[in-house]
Amino acid sequence: MPLLSLPCQRLTLAILAPDQAGLESEFYQRNLRHLAPWSPIRTTEYFSTEQIRRRLEIQASAFEAGLAMHFALLTQDGQQMIGACNFSGVIRGAFQACYLGYHINEAHQGQGLMREALEAGIAYMFDTQNLHRIMANYIPGNERSARLLEKLGFEREGYAKAYLNIAGRWQDHVLTALINPAFEAPDQRWSRRLA
Repeated sequence: MPLLSLPCQRLTLAILAPDQAGLESEFYQRNLRHLAPWSPIRTTEYFSTEQIRRRLEIQASAFEAGLAMHFALLTQDGQQMIGACNFSGVIRGAFQACYLGYHINEAHQGQGLMREALEAGIAYMFDTQNLHRIMANYIPGNERSARLLEKLGFEREGYAKAYLNIAGRWQDHVLTALINPAFEAPDQRWSRRLA
């Protein structure tokens, strides 16, 4: 059983329990080539069920501590993982912010599923975790990410040279952020925007 499930219209967002590592391992094995241009270089062992089980244990602790929420996008029957969206690096105090990263199975691109998942994930982070800011960064030229973030209301805040080592080289990133509207007007909760 997942540690947390957020049902959406066509999928379920779930924080996987360590004993569900096989779902995640199968997803990454199936998508290694597809995700390679947007990911750090990893060894094949990194995607083994045992390595993922260990990471899920760490992620479960981070979830319990309110430091990160690593969501798997599951089919409605919960039998297959088709993507991920991670809200990580949660900082509390005066900042109340986190970073967002996401990716989806090649066969499920262009169907609006990631937007559906991110709307639910953002609602959870803003309305339940009470964060003020979510930051998401993308490689210039990744037009799909640029369009998705714009549709979700993320605004461009800057440009970082040699920001992350992706696909074996340091790559520039466009920096964007989304601010929780409830901090400015309490009656403007994120989830109400979606209704």
